[in-house]
Amino acid sequence: MDISLDLFSPVHQIKNILFDDKGLEVFIKRDDMIHPVISGNKWRKLKYILQRAQTEGKTRLVTFGGAYSNHLLATAAAAARFGFKATGIVRGEEVQNDTLFLCRLHGMQLIFTNRESYRDKPALFNKYFADDTDAFFIDEGGASPEAAKGCSELVNELTQTYDHIFCACGTGTTAAGIINGIVQHNSPTQFNAIPVFKNGDFIKDEIDKLLTVPINYQLHTGYHFGGYGKTTDELIRFIKQFVTDTGILIEPVYTGKMLYALYDLATKDHFKPGSKILAIHTGGIWGLLGMKEKF
Repeated sequence: MDISLDLFSPVHQIKNILFDDKGLEVFIKRDDMIHPVISGNKWRKLKYILQRAQTEGKTRLVTFGGAYSNHLLATAAAAARFGFKATGIVRGEEVQNDTLFLCRLHGMQLIFTNRESYRDKPALFNKYFADDTDAFFIDEGGASPEAAKGCSELVNELTQTYDHIFCACGTGTTAAGIINGIVQHNSPTQFNAIPVFKNGDFIKDEIDKLLTVPINYQLHTGYHFGGYGKTTDELIRFIKQFVTDTGILIEPVYTGKMLYALYDLATKDHFKPGSKILAIHTGGIWGLLGMKEKF
């Protein structure tokens, strides 16, 4: 089976009085529109991973995530779409929720494990699948050189040059891929990474591991809102207003934090007037299912 999707990821301009006052043109690349479930950077990360699994004759994808992991859900959907079996090893005690319901609906087997064991993912893979020659290891979030390669292709789709590109960061793989794409095109674009973890400076090491050449980029670590999966009333208000103003659905874990950062930096005159800025919508809107009570 050909492992590919018909890609649809348009670029829309975001109109706002703030950007008009600051002399900025701000756009958003709608990777959330690629697929209802395998959306955003999830598809870009999985594309070459799945092709490698197919080439190696593997028939079961084994990957890792928390109980509300968009990566688990995307992998489950991709496995069903392209004829693989799938197993998700889930961090923490056994629970039932909407995300895991959708994983199971797509045929994914779920194995729950304690948080201490979860830290050593290769050991967990070997515990359950050491003797299964059909099993294929996919790291948490899809982190891998193949994933970075898939994310780099986003830059090929851009029809104009931007002064800045903004993207949220979890594992750093998407950021590294986009930076590599910028380098491949000899673009003057400044990349801006928004870590979603508290004390997110560590993400620079993760990004740098996957870069084809060393390059300077900006890391804005002050927009984690308490840490991964954490939020505040201020962030929720921003997300509600953004969705109301634009009709573009975003969530508080990744894209919401990234866009808040962009708006806040614009308010603080971080950008030169006349700048063109592109925000990357990395999908993951199913993450809203785990945060309904926040709204």
